[in-house]
Amino acid sequence: MTRRLPGRHAADPNVAEIAALIGDSARAAILLALLDGRELPASELAFRAGASPQAASAQLAKLAAGGLLVGRRAGRHRFFRLASADVAHALEGLAAVARPRPIVALSQTTTLQRLREARSCYDHLAGRLGVAVTDHLVERRAIRPAGQDFTLTRRGETFLRHVGVAVERAREGRRAFARSCMDWTERRPHLAGSLGAEVLERFLTAGWLTRNRHDRALRITAEGRAELTRCFFVEDRSFLRRE
Repeated sequence: MTRRLPGRHAADPNVAEIAALIGDSARAAILLALLDGRELPASELAFRAGASPQAASAQLAKLAAGGLLVGRRAGRHRFFRLASADVAHALEGLAAVARPRPIVALSQTTTLQRLREARSCYDHLAGRLGVAVTDHLVERRAIRPAGQDFTLTRRGETFLRHVGVAVERAREGRRAFARSCMDWTERRPHLAGSLGAEVLERFLTAGWLTRNRHDRALRITAEGRAELTRCFFVEDRSFLRRE
């Protein structure tokens, strides 16, 4: 009788192919630059990757062919974005287990501090603020951990509607509704999925947070400090410092 040796199975996902795509430093820089969910022109992505336009074009083509990016042409320019929330989720998870790069300049320290305080992770809230909001929702039994996801309770749905979150719109999407996403700076989960996206959208449209033009950091406004304290009891958090 012939013994079957353990090995690759035809039904196994091709993790090695994706790992090889992400493993290149220039391609990794491109992917991380797009982790805020926005689309950027190829020229900007070349700058972020520290590559020439020609070299960046080749890397962008590989990422698009591998299903990690989606591109579109607008006149003479090409714009790229992450292909899906699943790609962003995978990148954030990898960042959570990766060793941090050595800091060699004060500006890097400042940028890292801002990213740790509050940032976008694709289309949802991350950083200390994202984890604090998620913790509060769990503590008040608005959401319950359920493996890789969260379950929204009736109490939670009532509360989120009260603060203006479009819960019904979140339910209409085909993606995961309330996903648990490992935060790469806090090493703890924050709320992702379509519900997490609607929470961040509410914070932005209400003027509680504003985007940064150059990176994923989010700025907490004076009104945001007051409302986050009132609604989510995060007044003891250092990141709610005054501007």
